[in-house]
Order: sequence, then C-alpha cells, then structure tokens
Amino acid sequence: MQSKAIKLNQLLACATLGALLPSVACAYDEPTVNLGATSFMDGAPPAGPGVYLTEYLQYYTANKLKDNNGNNLTLPKQSVDVTDLLTQITYVSEQTLGTANLGVQFLLPAVFQADTDDGLNGAALHGKTGVGDLEIGPFLQFAPIMGAAGPKMLNRVEFTFILPTGEYDKTAAVNPGSNFWSFNPYWAATYFFTPELTASWRLHYLWNAKNDEADTSSGLAAGTSQAGQAVHGNWTVDYAVTPQLRVGLNGYFFDQFTDTKNNGVDVANRKESVWAVGPGAMYSFSKDDHLFFNAYFEQDAENRPEGNRIQARWVHHF
Repeated sequence: MQSKAIKLNQLLACATLGALLPSVACAYDEPTVNLGATSFMDGAPPAGPGVYLTEYLQYYTANKLKDNNGNNLTLPKQSVDVTDLLTQITYVSEQTLGTANLGVQFLLPAVFQADTDDGLNGAALHGKTGVGDLEIGPFLQFAPIMGAAGPKMLNRVEFTFILPTGEYDKTAAVNPGSNFWSFNPYWAATYFFTPELTASWRLHYLWNAKNDEADTSSGLAAGTSQAGQAVHGNWTVDYAVTPQLRVGLNGYFFDQFTDTKNNGVDVANRKESVWAVGPGAMYSFSKDDHLFFNAYFEQDAENRPEGNRIQARWVHHF
C-alpha cells in the first residue's frame, strides 16, 4: 500500500557549471516518496486480513530539469531515464484497536537502470544503481463506513518511516538511497459515489532528518544538510466498466513548504514542487489478484525534473 519513485537529487556540479548557470540555485534535495505509485481503491486492501505481496515496475523519463522559477536549466542536454523494481510485503492482522485492524508494511526498492546525459560527458549528471532505502509502516485499517448500497468509505492511517539503508553517492544525480531517514505518515481513503464510481486519495506529510554528508557538488557547504518539510499526495477517479475492469484518471502532487537547511541555516530558492495527471486502469483476476497500469505527465515543476512516469503494479493476497 506504499511505494515511491526513485530519487533525483543533486543534479548540478555547481563549481564546474557556475559560468553556465550563474543565476540557478542548485537543489533536488528531497528523498524518494510515493508519487503516483498507489491509485485506484486505495482506501483498503482488496481481500481483508492476511498477507499481501505487491510488485511495482516503474519507468521515469525526463528531458527537462527545472530551476526555482520553473525554467529549464542551461545544460547542453537534460536527459534522465530510471527504471526500478519495488517489492512490498503487507500484513493486515485480525487484531483490532477499536474499529481498526492493526497492520504493517515493508517496502524495498531496487534501481537497475539509471541513465543520464548532460551533454558534458557526465560533468553534471551521472546515475547510480543498487538497492534503495527500506520503508517500514505500521498502520490502522478502519472498518468500512457502510451505506444503503454497500460501502460508502474505506480509509487507513499509516505511520511510515524511510530508513537510510540504500546505496548512496553524494556526487550522483540518481541515487537509490537518500542517506537520511524520513517520517512520511499518510491518510488514504476511497469514497463510493455509487458501487461503480469511486474516488481515492492518499495525503502525506514528509519530515526529513539531517544528511551528514551534504552534497557539496550541488552548491552546499561541506557538513550537514536537511531537506525541507513537504506535503504530497495521490488521487484517482475511476469507473467500473465491468466487474473486473476499472478505468479512470490518476494524478499526484508534491509541494515543499519549508527551506532546506545547510549546516543549520536556511537556503533560499530550493523548494521543490510538481504535479501530474494521466490515465489508469485496474483489472481484477479474482479477489486475490489485481493488476494496475498508471501513466503520469508532470507539469509546473520547480527545482525538480519534469517528465513522464509509467507503472505496472501487481497485488497478490495469500
């Protein structure tokens, strides 16, 4: 029930490119988080208590790297292509707390393709593959709110921790890991307008701890850095055209609302933001097996790449 897309951070070697980029503040500080990985029917696992295995295959491509004003960076080329596989284990127990079932999820990403092209023989951009940061999230899955025709609302609260266990290179543009831990709780819900027409959303708050290896190539002084706090979320509207097939729109947003700190001091003009929208579909082979396809086209990015994201996700209930 939780996932994320691969981190794209520290994209500029400012000392090398200062003459080309005199007015651009180097940024890309935030860790990997769930941007569009979860979508339709997100308010509850599809088959009640038990163990779930979820596999995510994600591809992200961007040829626009944006500055603080939403303008393209001044590089001969701006190309980033990342493919990653995420494995998630979710356990929903029979144990309850009030009206909610207790549960926990574990997620581990692995980046196996991270291609970059800056037109400068890698002076500004290069990628790193490997295993990413481990996520652990205890959660409360609340009992459905019922209506006359069946469920009206499903919802869950999870307290997600991102642990700095992944591969990290402070000089890399694409990193599987972030080198700091984060607290990323969320509220997910699905609302039934009718049994066929639903809307789902997942709203996160993100707090980041310090990185003890500040990326000096991105313009920060040696020492520590701390990415700013942010809110982000996913949303979907879908319709069941058959009992097995749902189709609709899906989207996400990310908005950093406090400054990144370098050695405890706020750094201006590094706040990240982006939003995206695209089509999606969900096919249910049975109550225990479900396949999702989602595509997203990003807009209005600031201090982030702006590109396209495609994902396939398979959920199996044992």
